[in-house]
Amino acid sequence: MTNNTVISVRNLVKKFGSFTANDNLDFEVYQGEIFGFLGANGAGKTTALRILSGLSEPTLGEITVAGYDARKQPEQIKKNIGYMCQKFSLYGDLTVKENIMLYGGIYGMKKKLIRERTGSLLKRLRFEEYGDRLIADLPLGLKQKLAFLVAVLHEPKIVFLDEPTGGVDPVTRRQFWEMIYETAAGGITVFVTTHYMDEAEYCDRVSIMSEGKIVALDTPAELKKQYQVKTVEEVFIKIARPGKKPG
Repeated sequence: MTNNTVISVRNLVKKFGSFTANDNLDFEVYQGEIFGFLGANGAGKTTALRILSGLSEPTLGEITVAGYDARKQPEQIKKNIGYMCQKFSLYGDLTVKENIMLYGGIYGMKKKLIRERTGSLLKRLRFEEYGDRLIADLPLGLKQKLAFLVAVLHEPKIVFLDEPTGGVDPVTRRQFWEMIYETAAGGITVFVTTHYMDEAEYCDRVSIMSEGKIVALDTPAELKKQYQVKTVEEVFIKIARPGKKPG
């Protein structure tokens, strides 16, 4: 484990009765890295993500996130990460500013700091005119961008993004990824799950899960070279459906 390692996973096992959702996972994630966590539905991604974000306890293994033990210090982990998912992000019956104030309070930020960051956040999004609008009245793409910036409002060490661009148009997806690049460049680690294989190309490294195991982990360029294909999607197809040709 190096000094810039922010997630360390050794022999992670998660069982539900006789079913093994995570089968001896081993990997590290580094500060400021954009780490893609890929896999088909049921591969075990969400289970691992819940453990890493302090929401579920591992059955076995040594897992540290932001310097804290996932088994013994889940509450400390929650204070040092940001989290955004596709299905739930912001409260639709509150305004943009009210959501920011609410989450800032949950993250333990002082009101003065929340107000300062609210102003800079709205300016960055060119959202000044939307501050008093209800979240429910905003287009999906704007909601998703705002939800991401709220997830990093408290400047966590790591932000977990669980399929954050689901349902948004390609232009908004590209803009969202520009925000991810900016965040990583500022030293925050971005851990992202996605089912859009083109997005995997934007990551520094990618891990691919299948049936509870990590079956590939490297840079997109190295994975394409290793599997002798032109895209990460083709890598994924070779892994998920061995023997089946892409296309």
